[in-house]
Amino acid sequence: MANEQYILAIDQGTSSTKTLAFDESGRVVGKGSAKLAIHYENNFIEQSPEEIYQSVLQSVAACLYDLEQKGILPSQVVSVGLTNQRETFVLWDGDGKVLYNAISWQCKRSSAICDRLKEDRKEIAVKEKTGLPIDPYFSATKLMWLVEHVPSIATELERGNVFFGTVDTWILYRLTAGKCYLTDHTNASRTMLFNIYELDWDKELLSQLGLKGINLPQVRPSAYHYAASDFERLFSEPLPIRAVVGDSQAAALGAGCFQRGEAKATLGTGSSIMMAVGQELLYKGQNTVDAIYYSTEQGVVYAAEGIIVSCGATITWMKEQLGLFGDERELEQIASAVPSNHGITLIPAFSGMGTPYWKKDAKAAIMGLTFASNRSHLIRAALESVCFQIKDVITATEKEHQLTLCQLLVNGGMSENNFIVQLLADILEKPVFCNTMPDASALGCARLIASNVWNVPLHKALPQENVGVKIYHPDSSKEWVKTSYKQWLESVNRFLQ
Repeated sequence: MANEQYILAIDQGTSSTKTLAFDESGRVVGKGSAKLAIHYENNFIEQSPEEIYQSVLQSVAACLYDLEQKGILPSQVVSVGLTNQRETFVLWDGDGKVLYNAISWQCKRSSAICDRLKEDRKEIAVKEKTGLPIDPYFSATKLMWLVEHVPSIATELERGNVFFGTVDTWILYRLTAGKCYLTDHTNASRTMLFNIYELDWDKELLSQLGLKGINLPQVRPSAYHYAASDFERLFSEPLPIRAVVGDSQAAALGAGCFQRGEAKATLGTGSSIMMAVGQELLYKGQNTVDAIYYSTEQGVVYAAEGIIVSCGATITWMKEQLGLFGDERELEQIASAVPSNHGITLIPAFSGMGTPYWKKDAKAAIMGLTFASNRSHLIRAALESVCFQIKDVITATEKEHQLTLCQLLVNGGMSENNFIVQLLADILEKPVFCNTMPDASALGCARLIASNVWNVPLHKALPQENVGVKIYHPDSSKEWVKTSYKQWLESVNRFLQ
């Protein structure tokens, strides 16, 4: 035990920060977590930069305590990596003083700015350079909002005294007392300021968006020796930080998506569907997001991504606002108790629609109700909407990138619902693999660290052979699946016109 080595993966999320310790086989040997507050005010969604940083230290400390209870010493931890909530960003000045709260990826304060940019016909240029549509989801327009609405930030920008960083950059900066001002390709690519083909910040875009003069971190590969830190004396010697990666990309790596055509879907509050493309983007997506999947010192690997705004959020609304059920474990039985959705389509545009529709102002709707409709039909339609949205994304990805889905890997809370996962297999006509590992983002980050520290190929790092995988095979006899999906497409296209 004393000679064994371990690595730590810090998973900095929206509502909490978790730290997991892995051994060389991919077994989780220790865990620690810390909750994180989200501040809602005037429809703005923000977080405290200091609380984000402290949650990292708290989760690492809790993980080390867990390890020590098992006889594992901090000195046996040889490296650490970071995976983080994407798009959320922090601004600070040259002295390290925070200029504003962290603006969450969920915040839509810049909707009017997005509309303005589209009216100015900027959308094609932005997509051509960054791979992203113009949307409040990404960092740049919210950064523009701050410059336009907070005079002190505009003043500091004119002085060249505004430092921008996504959450990973902010944490690296704090862990190294301001010495490390870096980010990785995956996080940079979510800002709407980074040219994913030239692999550099786009000066022309910065100028057009009124952000000339802002300080931006240098961009490095996801697997890279970023810096070293003792985490404010939690370790006796500085620990090398050898990986940084956005959480959705990390989750896809954790799920085991390495080959072209393999895709991952996270079934959480929303959903990110990411399909591996390869080292070249031969085709550019129109309605899907062109993304940097991960990078090493040998180069970048690209992916196509679809973003679904409401998955688990729809179910939460049905529970908390409508009171249709008490426990989510009931849903599978309720949905299976009726043979069909009875003609009901639920369009979950509670906060707009993402890929491939990109209708940020759309509102949710329930269509096809009759006096014969009951709660089981409505619940079934809600669960079906999760699968149908994923089908929409996969179809768009296959068409735009000339790809064929070979298999889908799912994770997240809703992947425990057999009705949903089986319907996914049926509607996609491909096997769906459900991994029992609940912390896919941490595992993906750990795989990047391990490939760097223990010099193993990424696809062989941390094999996790003892973790079970349940496979759902498509059932081609279910004709109702195609009928229901056709009904979905007709309803959504009519509603969103």
